[in-house]
Parts: sequence; structure tokens; C-alpha cells
Amino acid sequence: MHRLAVLLTAVVALVTPTATPASAASSPQVVSRGHVQPWGIAFLPDGSALFTERSSRRVWAVTPGRPARVIYTVREAVQRGEGGLLGIAVGPDYARDQRVYLYYTTATDNRVAYVTRGSAARPRVLLDGIPAASTHNGGRLLFGPDGLLYAGTGDAQVRDAAQDPHSLGGKVLRMTKDGRPAPGNPFDTVVLSLGHRNVQGLAFDRSRRLFATEFGQDTYDEVNHVVPGGNYGWPVVEGRSGDTRFRNPVHQWTPSQASPSGMAFRGGSLYVAALRGQRLWRLELDGTTVTRATATYQGTYGRLRAAMVNPRDGAMWLMTGNGTDDRVLRITRFP
Repeated sequence: MHRLAVLLTAVVALVTPTATPASAASSPQVVSRGHVQPWGIAFLPDGSALFTERSSRRVWAVTPGRPARVIYTVREAVQRGEGGLLGIAVGPDYARDQRVYLYYTTATDNRVAYVTRGSAARPRVLLDGIPAASTHNGGRLLFGPDGLLYAGTGDAQVRDAAQDPHSLGGKVLRMTKDGRPAPGNPFDTVVLSLGHRNVQGLAFDRSRRLFATEFGQDTYDEVNHVVPGGNYGWPVVEGRSGDTRFRNPVHQWTPSQASPSGMAFRGGSLYVAALRGQRLWRLELDGTTVTRATATYQGTYGRLRAAMVNPRDGAMWLMTGNGTDDRVLRITRFP
């Protein structure tokens, strides 16, 4: 295996992670519980939330203080290991067109599609042919402040796909709300960046910079600042390296500390939900430099799959990924 990062053991992380007592943050409100592998979350203009369940293929709607209810089932989705119904995003013109965008696995590929709220019609596929496997499916969807749709994909266990600009695997994608390549994309396709192993988190900061979480193999997990045409090194390097062909992550951890999935930006910091690490990481930013990394809720709720800020009231919602009695949580005071 190619492990240039292993040869660079003298490289020390610029930030030393520390733990923050759970008392420094509010005890989350349990918005909904009893779920199995909730995965993606998005907010409607009225502040209520929609979220997906990976294996049941169901889309749920929930408002704090009211029971969650199923509003749609994606029958085309197939659970394949870590695949299934994954990301969700609410379209920028939702008030007019009621579009809800979904990322899901089928028997042959991963797809980006949309459904119209209140309709039982099959999803309208915007992009197919994203490589799929039992692992490394990516799956996060996010509309940016530019009104474009971003998607994180995985290499689907084909390592070299991440370096192939013609493959949709191991990439961050950028497209219009109708699935066309966004203007200014570097390869005249939907591909924005390459060299990723498995992107499951996307977030923009207040300066419209895009960040992505990435699962490493067995050396380093990453948070990357994503730029058009950027190459993030997989499978040649993992974590920081001295290879100038590749962009270094802004932060890295060992997989036992993180296995980072969903990510949100709030108040000058990135908040990263950690699966294997079973904690919520806060990465304080100065531009694209992480100045301090702290963790809270360590082990309190088990594996954390998603983090998303509700633009309506600024509260952060988390979702667990334990596989049994999973919960949707809401935080109003932050670590």
C-alpha cells in the first residue's frame, strides 16, 4: 500500500486536540428517538427538519415538541452495507418548487435526485453513475451560498478512481439544481475536486469557503479546504505530506479519534460529528487555519453521524449512528 504519510511520522499536528467537559455545552434536547441509522438532515424555511434513514429508505419530517412522521420512502434505494438512503438537501427555491434533493444507493450506482414535497412520484434523477459499493459511498449533499448543489462521493473501494478526473468516485461534485455542471468547474464536468477517499461532510464558512471531512484508511482522517481543481492525494498520500502535487488537510486525526462524518459551521468554528471517535469536535478557525481543536460529548451519545445548523434559529442538530434507538438531538448552547 502507498503510505507516504506513514513515512512522515516526524510531522506533528499543528493543533493538539483536547477534551471539553460536556457541562460546557447544553444538554441536547432529544427531538426524536427510536430510529435506525439516520444519516442526512436538512431544514425547511419554517425551521422544521427533514432527515433520512439509511436502511429503511424513509424520509422523516420533525418539529421539536411534535412526533416525527414519515413523508416519503425512496423505493429505488438499496441498502448495500454502508449504502442506502444517505444525504438530503432542501432546494434554494423550495418555497416555489417544493424540491427536496436526495443522494441514495441503488443496485448499480449512487444517484442524486429530487422529489417534490407532498408527491408520491418516483425521484427525478439528476445524476447517476456515481460508483457504489458496500463501503466508501460518500453521500453528503449541501446547497452552497451560491445556490449550487455540492455532493461528497467515495472511491467505492476502487482506490485509483479518486485520481481519475473522468470518474465520479472519490470527488467533491458541484452542479446546478438541475444536475448540470456548474459554471467554472475545472474539468467541464460536475467534478470540483479529486483525490478523496470518502467524503461524508460538507460545510461553508462565513467567507463562502468550502470544507469537507474525509475518512482515511488507517493513518489519518482529514478536514480539507476544497478549491476548484484541488487534488487531495488519495490513494498516494493520507494526511499531510510534503508532496506538492497535493493539498494538505487543514486538520487531521487518527481514525480512533474521529472517523468524521457530518460537519457544520457556526460562530467561527467547524463542528464535526465523529463516528468511531464518538464525540463532537470543534475546530476553531483563523481563515483556513485550525487554531484549536476541542471535543465534547465524548462517549455520551455513542457514534455521531450528522451535525447541521438550523439557519432559522442558529441551533445545531446532531444525529447518532449507533444502529439502535438512534436519536435526533438539538443543541442551543455550544462548547
